[in-house]
Amino acid sequence: MNADPVMEMRGVTKVYGQGQAATAALRGVDLVVYQGEFMAIMGGSGSGKSTCLNILGCLDRPTAGSYLFQKVAVENLSRDQRALLRRYYLGFIFQGYNLLNRTTALENVELPLIYRGLAGADRRRKATMALAAVGLADREHHSPAELSGGQQQRVAIARAIVSDPEVLLADEPTGNLDTGRSHEIMELLTRLNREQGQTIVMVTHELEMAAYAERTVHFRDGLVESDSAGDGDVR
Repeated sequence: MNADPVMEMRGVTKVYGQGQAATAALRGVDLVVYQGEFMAIMGGSGSGKSTCLNILGCLDRPTAGSYLFQKVAVENLSRDQRALLRRYYLGFIFQGYNLLNRTTALENVELPLIYRGLAGADRRRKATMALAAVGLADREHHSPAELSGGQQQRVAIARAIVSDPEVLLADEPTGNLDTGRSHEIMELLTRLNREQGQTIVMVTHELEMAAYAERTVHFRDGLVESDSAGDGDVR
């Protein structure tokens, strides 16, 4: 891999609870995410894969070890600095679409740009471009209730990419979709990765979806069990 590391976990542990109730979710994880790659993280329930994603997304902090984002030690950042890192460098896609029901697709996609303080005209222009990029140029003024599950997830992806994030973090992005819609979403993510160079880290429990990624990391009992490159070509 000739690309530069964008995220790096060094000996990261994460312990929840104290004393006899303490549970180690991560037990010394070393992991590097390279710029422009599409990584799938897999593992059973309690394996540590979701905890890993939360730490990569600055939604949680390691108990010990170090997490570097673009060579900056995140554990040394303040709460406000971590919030700014999330806002300006990361995009999130969740299993639940988390759309605002009483607003249009366009308004949902504009939301991250409001937090950035962009003017209305600039927000609408960028949101329109993001919706077009996910194939929803003709659904700008539809509410979530007027969209299918697959279309709602596309809106969620547009919202995640509208701010041009350094890394896109996806947590079971096809978990609420049928097989056909799941493949549509995975093909969209693959295009974002291959054509636009978007770095993507995705947690999934489905081998069929993980096969779209060029690299698959398996977690087991809070440790990286295997880390292998796939062909990333199932289409």
